[in-house]
Amino acid sequence: MTVPFNQPGRFWRGNLHTHSDRSDGALPPEEIARRYREAGYDFLAITDHFRAKYNFPLTDTRQLRTSRFTTLLGAELHPPRTEFSSEWHILAVGLQLGFPPPEPDESAPQLARRARGAGAFIGMAHPAASLLTTADAESLDAAHAVEVYNALSAREDRGDSWHLADVLINRGHRLSTYAADDAHFQPHDPPGCAAWVQVRAESLDPQALLAALRAGHYYSSTGPELHDIKLDDDLITVRCSPVRKVLITGGDPGAKVVQGEALTECSLPLAMFKRRWCRVTVEDSHGRRAWSNPIYLPPGRTPSITA
Repeated sequence: MTVPFNQPGRFWRGNLHTHSDRSDGALPPEEIARRYREAGYDFLAITDHFRAKYNFPLTDTRQLRTSRFTTLLGAELHPPRTEFSSEWHILAVGLQLGFPPPEPDESAPQLARRARGAGAFIGMAHPAASLLTTADAESLDAAHAVEVYNALSAREDRGDSWHLADVLINRGHRLSTYAADDAHFQPHDPPGCAAWVQVRAESLDPQALLAALRAGHYYSSTGPELHDIKLDDDLITVRCSPVRKVLITGGDPGAKVVQGEALTECSLPLAMFKRRWCRVTVEDSHGRRAWSNPIYLPPGRTPSITA
């Protein structure tokens, strides 16, 4: 997995976690797509709850695709159970129509493996809001990624799940990380279009986007843009839209931080990251953030960069 910034193509903005009136959302898919399209998004995944009470919907949004906007088919899967909940919340983006419902005795790891085998990008949805434990997460061996920011869960002060992702990565799980709206558009909900991924791909073709997601060729944001991340000797250099803070954290306690006004480029040392990985966070003047995927640092004075 290589960083997205030097990959062929361009960045495409999309939301990976959305619910329509096919499950517990307030709006039909057509209206949701219109809102995201008019907000400047390039793609959208409507991931309705794959539950029996909704007749296991896999919402078909192919008719909403245009030359400038596309959709990914998916669902939120709910097999039983986690340590503190009667059901899991597993995001599966890239499912094919006709994906069979879970069998009565199918466990979460088994269902996730089946979805991944069908071509889906698998994410652990809102771990903080679900009180997902490390043991729960480690059992989900088919996961590609952790949903590290969920805009809907931020309403209950459980939007940020970076702690779990950091622990899993320290334990050797090569996972990427993404941010999403989890938009339902109910009257009491926060508005959509609040958290997204920027996926680097050569085209807006759904299969190209899914391949890039599986490869980790993306970053996440609630506002700022990441333009480039490079490693040279023992330094990491970040270029971005104007921000007030650039933060490097990773598998070791502590951080490297640069603060200022309208920062667009800075370099920070990497020597503190003995566990050989780090990640970049930038924060703008409104408190909005963008995050890189984990960056794995091989030994040596001049490491190559992967994320």
